Amino acid sequence: MKKVFLNMFVVAALGMSVISCKNEAKNETEAKEAEEVVEATEEAAVYSISADESVINWAGTKPVGGGHEGTIAVESGEFSVAGEQIESGKVTIDMKSIKATDLDGEQKSNLEAHLMGTVEGKEGDFFNVQEYPEATFEVTGVEEKDGKTWLKGNLTLKGNTKNVNIPVTTSMEGDKLVVTSEEFTIDRTDWDVNYGSKSVFDSLVGDNVISDDIQLEIKVVANKA
Repeated sequence: MKKVFLNMFVVAALGMSVISCKNEAKNETEAKEAEEVVEATEEAAVYSISADESVINWAGTKPVGGGHEGTIAVESGEFSVAGEQIESGKVTIDMKSIKATDLDGEQKSNLEAHLMGTVEGKEGDFFNVQEYPEATFEVTGVEEKDGKTWLKGNLTLKGNTKNVNIPVTTSMEGDKLVVTSEEFTIDRTDWDVNYGSKSVFDSLVGDNVISDDIQLEIKVVANKA
C-alpha cells in the first residue's frame, strides 16, 4: 500500500514539475498604453528586413482542447543598430498573408478566410484585412530583465496600438542581423479581436469559446543597407 502511495506521489510530483516548467516557459505579454517611438543615433547602421527570410508563427487554442496554428508574413521594415544593440526600428506585417499550416483543402481555406475576414458578414470576427491590411511594430526601447533581452514596441493591430515587451535574442552574422523571439502570448482582446472570447461574451460555452491568448514566435532577418 505504501509502495502504491509512493508511486502515485512521484507521478503527481513529476506532473506538477512539467506543468511548472511549461508555465515558466510561457511569456505572457501585458499590453500597455502606447509609448513614444525612439530615434536612432547618427552612429547607427540601418538594416533592411528581408521578407523572404522572416516569418511569424502563430497558434490559437480552445480551453476545451484543440486549436490551430500557422504563419503570417513579414512585409518590410528596418532596424537601426549601434554595435549589436537595436536602437530603433519598424516592422510591417502583411495581415493578408495569414496561413493555417495544420489544415488542408477546404478546411484550410475556410479558416484562413474567416481569420482574414474575407467572408461576407464575418469581416469583423477576427482581423478584417480589407480594412486593416497591415499591422506594425515600432521599437520604443530595449531592456535587460530577468536574464533576458526584451524588445519593447508599439504593436498596431486592427487599428489599435498597444505597447508590448517581446523576449528576443539578437545575433550578428556578418552584415546580417537576426532577431528571434521566444514563444510569447498576447491577449487578442486588447486589440478588439473578440470573436469567441469568454471574457467579452460571457454566455459562450464549450467548443464555442476560443482562448484570448494568441501564441506567437517571431524570426526577423535584416541585411545591412
